[in-house]
Amino acid sequence: MKHEKKGAARILAAFANSRDGIRAVIKSEEAFRQELWLALPFLIAAFALDLAVAERLFCLSAIFFIFFAELSNTAIEFAIDRISTERHPLSKIAKDIGSAMVLLSFIYGALVWAMVLGGKYL
Repeated sequence: MKHEKKGAARILAAFANSRDGIRAVIKSEEAFRQELWLALPFLIAAFALDLAVAERLFCLSAIFFIFFAELSNTAIEFAIDRISTERHPLSKIAKDIGSAMVLLSFIYGALVWAMVLGGKYL
């Protein structure tokens, strides 16, 4: 697909597409909405706690890594469902891999927060 827009118009269109994607995932995915609510106290804590810049960045990156994983998982699910809603072993594998990506992002997030807070407050 060739892009018709150039320069600033293309950048603005890309931002509009990103906004539409975020709106779509918030509207369609309960898991993403739950993760937003779960992330809120951690986002507040990342700025409220006395953390070094690098510690704060690690904590924030762990939160955003979860969002990235969930967005990727949702994109995989929509793409698979666009191809066919029939049950197929390869579709299940693709969706399970997306789910595993989300799980690993949560494990990573928990480890980052535990290491940062444990090193800081224990």
